[in-house]
Amino acid sequence: MAQKQKVTAVVCSQKEIAPDIYDMWLETELAESARAGAFIALYPKDKSTLLPRPISICEIDREKHRLRIVYRIAGKGTKEFSAYKKGDTVEILGVLGNGFPTEKAEGRKVFLMGGGIGVPPLLETARVLDGMGIQADIIVGYRDSKLFLKEDLEQYGKVFIATEDGSVGTKGNVMDAISENDLKADIIFACGPMPMLRAIKKYAEESGTEAFISLEEHMACGVGACLGCVCKTKQVDHHSHVHNARICTDGPVFDAREVDI
Repeated sequence: MAQKQKVTAVVCSQKEIAPDIYDMWLETELAESARAGAFIALYPKDKSTLLPRPISICEIDREKHRLRIVYRIAGKGTKEFSAYKKGDTVEILGVLGNGFPTEKAEGRKVFLMGGGIGVPPLLETARVLDGMGIQADIIVGYRDSKLFLKEDLEQYGKVFIATEDGSVGTKGNVMDAISENDLKADIIFACGPMPMLRAIKKYAEESGTEAFISLEEHMACGVGACLGCVCKTKQVDHHSHVHNARICTDGPVFDAREVDI
């Protein structure tokens, strides 16, 4: 794993792609060491917001030294980021987190599952799998018909949609979409809200499917300083001797069997 570093990135472009959902490309040398399922932390210029904001990597363009992030406005920090224009600079720390173990997908049937702001990291993961000759089934859940990143995902696999209001695809959640379309897989890579991840963990256990889940929604600082993202694990941590792991430094991706959520 590459040493994490703090660097200055330049905004290449930014646009709003759904209500309060923003799509930003950043030029940074961190693109060299970025990987699917990992994240970066952005520092707001407003010094009253002390900690950086962790945001997952949506897409990597190594040739142009660029990273794409897609994020939701959730507070002062992300509100500030949403006003950035082309040419603006931002301090970022990265690359953080372990990413999805895509090498485990070799020769296997794969589900990529995401809900809400857990959808963006699936894009780079789908692109990596496509490069390995794997066309994943991509099952994504949204609140309504604002299906951000749907067309991007469709380049790399078959996309199944679930919406809470039933406006597109299956009415309900990603598990309802799996059931309705009678889908099966050998391995799952997932990112999304905790109720979704709990349902996936249960499904994986009952069906004997290997699953790797990203718990990134619980992070605060992204760098292990605030201890706001601790999760319970089956194994005892060899440093603290307790059944805990910090999602930002030990994850955010965990084998679903190893975490108690």
